[in-house]
This record gives sequence, structure tokens and C-alpha cells, in this order.
Amino acid sequence: MNHKDGLSAWQLTMLALGTVVGGSFFLGSSIAIRTAGPAIFFAFILGGVLVYIILSALSEMTVASPRPGSFKAYSEEAFGPWLGFVVGWVYWTGLVLAMSSEATAASVFLRAWIPQLSLPLLSIIIIAGVTLLNLLGAKALSHLESGLAAIKLSAMVGFIGLALALIVGLIPNKAPVGIELLASEPILPGGLAGVAGSMLIVLFSYAGFEIIGLASSEARNPHKTVPRAITYTVIALVGLYCAVIATLLPLVPTGSLSEEASPLVEALTAGGLGWAARSINVILVTAILSTMLAATFGLGRMVRSLADVGHAPALLIDKGDVPLRGIIFSGGAMLAAVSLGYVLPRGIYIFLVSSGGFSLLFAYMIILVTHYRHRRKHGCPPQGNCQLAGFPYTSWFAIVSLITVMATMPLVPGQGSGLYVGLILTGLFGILYSLFINPPKKLFKKHFALAKPFPRNSATEQQRADNKDKMR
Repeated sequence: MNHKDGLSAWQLTMLALGTVVGGSFFLGSSIAIRTAGPAIFFAFILGGVLVYIILSALSEMTVASPRPGSFKAYSEEAFGPWLGFVVGWVYWTGLVLAMSSEATAASVFLRAWIPQLSLPLLSIIIIAGVTLLNLLGAKALSHLESGLAAIKLSAMVGFIGLALALIVGLIPNKAPVGIELLASEPILPGGLAGVAGSMLIVLFSYAGFEIIGLASSEARNPHKTVPRAITYTVIALVGLYCAVIATLLPLVPTGSLSEEASPLVEALTAGGLGWAARSINVILVTAILSTMLAATFGLGRMVRSLADVGHAPALLIDKGDVPLRGIIFSGGAMLAAVSLGYVLPRGIYIFLVSSGGFSLLFAYMIILVTHYRHRRKHGCPPQGNCQLAGFPYTSWFAIVSLITVMATMPLVPGQGSGLYVGLILTGLFGILYSLFINPPKKLFKKHFALAKPFPRNSATEQQRADNKDKMR
């Protein structure tokens, strides 16, 4: 496939930042900061190291063989079709449930500005809008995501500037804050258990970077573009997150943070800048919508990858460059999921939605173990240098760290259920594979036939390439 007109490294980076920087950081990080105290700064550095290792592992496989489905396709090649089926559907289901929760959160904020519209109607409008925008294609979406990501990043840079001004006393009629407040706090108020418990939310704040792999098949010269985009993404994320945390800590006691408000809002309010704090709420809505746009981009391409190899109904196969059916199917699933939030008891709905966190950690684990086998078998990519330094020790470190984070999920209030339902989902999809994809009896094949798998150089992929050439 000719990638001359594909996504650039900058567009891939902004797409990744659009996915990553969302409600998990602007709102959810308050729980992690309160749990770990000032040591949260080191937790974000550790999270950045894990992101670098996972992305480097994904990049090496992408450089060696860029293809739709990304980590799902690589795991299938390394361990067999059963793992590709399980990881693909666990990731898709978890992300659909997580995005339905994001839509509900965005509708709550918008309801304050548009009280005449009900919450269910606002949620439906948000999901329908996000789905329709994704139908425009990767290039149009990347331009929109670049604009939304720029707003979020500008807000973070603006917060850092205002926080520094408060700390050193550059705000008129306000005394310098100094670092007395930070110096009076214990570094580890919750001990090492507090830091371990905060790592789950810290990783959620970084979650979404895998969109680079899912978009790699639509990138311009992926052998060069993808590694460059990964470098940009890691530097931007770790640098901005750590800078925000470092300037936030001197402004507000970590123990006073509430999960009901953004820590950035509370810090600016404590500094007497209420007008700036109110603007953060506008940014929060932008961040959620941006995350949903990019997540739907990945969901559509995951569905297409599953359908292409016979792991989804044949009606979901897309021959065009844009996976229209996969996007519409994912949008419909998000509508169904968000409807559950208004039908099911709140406790049951939260139990389901919390599986989104497990699905992401599970996907990252699969990326690492797949890369480990790929590197042992094939060595470095033929068209690029080894990007993961310190292999295999860095891989082992990341794998053990992810296992530890998943094991500590019950330590975080509300996240223990995510581990349990995630494990149930994984087992359920394993059973579904045995029944419908690789059934013990021909009876199942006759009555529950899915799409027939295509070989690697499939007619579907060739058709997409031809369509792209015609469009030029």
C-alpha cells in the first residue's frame, strides 16, 4: 500500500495526545494524588517509563510489519488465533464501556450549560456526533483531533504558567506561595502501598497511546513515522504531566483533594484564581470529547481487523479505506452501553464500566509478551534499529509492573470490581472462541458461521489500496 498521502508523525502524535489527555488526568488524577501524596510525582515518572517500554515494543513490531489490528494481529501471529480473538474483543468491549462512561460525564457537564436537554438525550447526541465525525476518515479526523489536542495542551501549559506565577509571587496583590505547604507534607503519606494503589490511575492517565499502533497502517512511511511519533508522544506526555504535578503540589494539600473536582481546579481556586479554575471545566469537556473521538477511531479499526480474519460477523467486513461498518457498529454499542447507565442500578453499571481499566492493562500485557516472543524469534526489525533499550530486562520489568498494578486494583476503591469483571470477560471470550470460531462440532459452524478469514495479503487489503489510489 502506498502511504505517500498517509498520516504524518505530527498527526499521529496529536491523535495519540487527543486520546490520552482526557478526563482520567484532568479529573480522575485527584484520587491518585490524594492516595500517594507528593510521591505521585515519582509515580508519573514510573508511568512514563512503562509507557516508553510498551510503545517501543509496539513500535518494533509495527516497523517490522505495519498492519491493521496492530497488537491484536501481532498476538495472533505469535500465539495463535485464540489470543487475537480474546484480546481484540476484550479491548473493544472495555473501551466501549469506558467511552459510554465518558459520554455520561460529558453530558453532566453540558447539562449545566444546556439545562433544557435531558442527560440521556445529551449522551445520545454526543455519541452520535462522535460516530459521524469518525466516518469522515483518518485525515479529516486527525485535523480535528490536532485542534482539540492543542486546546488541551495549551490549557496544561497555561496552568503551569499560572501555578509558577503564584509560587514565585508574580500575580498582582498576591503573596508568593513558596514551598512551605509542600515541605510540611509527608512524602509517602500512604506508604509504598499508596504509591502502588495510585499507579492504576496514573496508567489510566497515560492510557490510549496504543492508538498509534492501530493507526500505523494509515501512516505515511510507517517505518520512520511511527517511531518518530512515539518519541514525540512520550516526551510530550511525561514532560507535561510531571510539570503539572510539580507546580500543583505547592498550591494545595494533597489530602484535601476531592474526586468530585479536578485537582487543577482546586489548586487554582486555592490560589484565588477562580476565573481560571472555571475555564478548566470547559477544557475538561473538550478533553472528554477529544478522547471519545480518538477512541472510536481505534474501535472501528479493531472491529475491521477482527472481521477480516473471521473473528466477527461477515457483515462487519469493510472494503473501503474507512471502516464505516466497524465505526457504526462501535457507535451503536456505545449507545447501548450508555443506555444501560440509565436502566441498570448504579452499582451494577459501575461494576461493568470499571472493566475498561482492566482491558487496557490486559492489552498492554499482551503487547509486551508478544514483543518478547517476536524479538526472540526475529530479532530487530529489518528496516529499523532496535528501539527498546535494555531488552529483555526492560520487558521483564514492565511485565512485572503491570502484573503488580492489576493485582493492586482491589486496593483502589471502586476498581476491584474492574479486575473481577475483566477476568470474567476474558474467560467469556475464551469460551466464545471455543464455541463459535473453533467449535468442537460442525453443527456450530453450520449455524453460527462468522466471516471467513482472509490470508495476510487479502483481497480486502488490495481493494483498500486500489480505492486509495483512485482517490488520488
